[in-house]
Amino acid sequence: MKSSKERNAASPCALLLVAAVALIFAAEARSESTPYHADGVVSAADFMPTDGKTDVADRIQRVIDEHPNRTIWFPDGTYLISKPICTPADPKRSVDLRLSNYAVLKAAPGWTNTEAMVRLGGIHPANNIRVVGSCYSFTGGVIDGSGVAKGISIDSGRETKVRDVSMKFVSLGLHIKHGANNNSSDCDISDVNIVGNKKPGSIGVLIDACDNTLANMRIADMQIGVKLTRSAAANLMRNLHPLYTSPMDQYDGSAGFVDDSRNNSYDRCYSDHFSTGFLFGRTAGNTVMDACIVFWYAPTKGRRHTAVKCVGRFLAQIENMQIGFKNSEAVNTVLDVGEKGGCGYLRDPRINMGLVRKDDTVYKDYLQGVVHAP
Repeated sequence: MKSSKERNAASPCALLLVAAVALIFAAEARSESTPYHADGVVSAADFMPTDGKTDVADRIQRVIDEHPNRTIWFPDGTYLISKPICTPADPKRSVDLRLSNYAVLKAAPGWTNTEAMVRLGGIHPANNIRVVGSCYSFTGGVIDGSGVAKGISIDSGRETKVRDVSMKFVSLGLHIKHGANNNSSDCDISDVNIVGNKKPGSIGVLIDACDNTLANMRIADMQIGVKLTRSAAANLMRNLHPLYTSPMDQYDGSAGFVDDSRNNSYDRCYSDHFSTGFLFGRTAGNTVMDACIVFWYAPTKGRRHTAVKCVGRFLAQIENMQIGFKNSEAVNTVLDVGEKGGCGYLRDPRINMGLVRKDDTVYKDYLQGVVHAP
């Protein structure tokens, strides 16, 4: 017979069983309002369903509000939202949103809000680069605008990053609003793909702020690829590739790039099949372009093709541009200038001259170097 001491001693297996049961009950008892994180990472799926049927906008906002200075992770699933979610720009409140490759933020049916689905810096505005938390980002996943909603906006703050994101069926992909520091927002945008809703007025990227860098982006199903407003100065665009795939009844008003500001730079940006490749407004100036491309390789796209158009004087410094016309029956124009004069130049372009209309001679006044015919 076992002694009382032996009977009261728990076996290792029994202890493990008790511990496992305790963990199960603890997990079931955790409520949505209970902060839960390990190594600074909070899983959004611990606080909400990801079935794509339940509106989780308020739950996402609650997770953001209750977990300052944490990385919020969105595992695979569909997160249906009926209104925008906002992150704080205040470094003491900021969060870093990270989505798995197969996590989808989807606009709910009946979406009518005029703001973007995700508003980075949309609450608690701040202008601070010296406090931990000032540099936050939105990384990964899919933004699904359901054909009506806007994708991501950067409303406030500095040093904001948007990376490795796919936006689909949006009316406006990315909107960088006025920057917090005398309109400087210092954003870094990279490896973002945007698919629009093919409707009139749709824009892939809209920039109102200064001092931003955008790189490695593909844009489709938009009437305007990239638009910089009058206040959007000193931005760098590198390897941006908008492709015209919208209905042809919108074609005449389409443009790969629209720039109405000053001191912006374009490095190997590619306007693909838009009616106008690069359109500069009356207030645009001191634009620098290197190795940019304007092509029309499908002969059925439109009847008017203009590589560069200036509403006012020609002030851009363009080097090593490739211009490829395809449709011999179209009105193919290298440079359309609204006002005579201007200190711009077109240096060492590569143009298939055989398809340029014979009365297109304006570009010759600004030509430096040799026109290389392919």
